[in-house]
Amino acid sequence: MGTVKIEDYITMSNKELDRLEVLQKILEKRLKQKEAASQLNLGIRQIKRLFKRLKKQGPKGLVSRNRGKPSNRKMSKHLKDSALELICSKCSDFGPTLAHEKLTEVHNFTISVSSVRNIMVEFGAWTPKKSKKKRVFQHRQRRPSKGELLQGDGSDHAWFEDRAPKCSLLALVDDATGEAYLRFARLENTWDYMKIFREYLELNGRPVALYTDKHGVFKV
Repeated sequence: MGTVKIEDYITMSNKELDRLEVLQKILEKRLKQKEAASQLNLGIRQIKRLFKRLKKQGPKGLVSRNRGKPSNRKMSKHLKDSALELICSKCSDFGPTLAHEKLTEVHNFTISVSSVRNIMVEFGAWTPKKSKKKRVFQHRQRRPSKGELLQGDGSDHAWFEDRAPKCSLLALVDDATGEAYLRFARLENTWDYMKIFREYLELNGRPVALYTDKHGVFKV
């Protein structure tokens, strides 16, 4: 087995690997260029250009020619320093948006708001507001003993699909054990809640507390 040189290796992105796989099928006559263009969401002319580069240079021809080169959009150090000097001397109390307006309208700078913001953040001329912290809700501990808390709720749903009309499932759930007492009703209503609660009382006795939502069936 021959020695593999470091320069024999190439780095490809996922997009370039996908292109290589599809173009390889064209090379093996397992796919037409029109089908390849559709799969890669590219035009026929671009497919032909890539295919030509693959045949001439191999997989290396599909690697972006801009890789490793500085971006054309990268701001020069001179421009960045000039913008920072004006921001500190003329716009020290401004936010990025207002500072950008002054730089472009008064001093004829051609940079974006995001560039001004990045400069101000990088050099400490402006500090972005902290994002609002999300409230963390801790799960409430369940009651330690059965019968301390009973929770009641109902859910309207097509429980029997097309085999029966839509109905409501009424439930009483013991907070400590998770045991559920269920009853189907045509609608969520006070009368059927009374029935299921009576059945619970006959089986388990009176709970210490009963918790329900603010549904109208629980109000007089």
